[in-house]
Amino acid sequence: MPAVRPLPQTGSIYLDPRGGDRALRVTWHDEAGMVVLSLWRDNVCAGSFRLAIDEVPGLIDTLRAGLVRSYEDARDRLGVVESESA
Repeated sequence: MPAVRPLPQTGSIYLDPRGGDRALRVTWHDEAGMVVLSLWRDNVCAGSFRLAIDEVPGLIDTLRAGLVRSYEDARDRLGVVESESA
């Protein structure tokens, strides 16, 4: 049986709105030079992805660009609603 490893000190858990004990865990592993993204369901790891630390800025850029686009789309929809009610 493999040894149990403690959770890294740096990381986060994001709960899936669908429920069912689904979660995304993000853990930083300085010693290995990577971030691990793992999918959990009912406290069982269903899959993981290792991302090299030097690739993290690209992931952040992608997430940021999606967030900006989402805000712009929401602002545009709000503008349409406001102009229809005027």
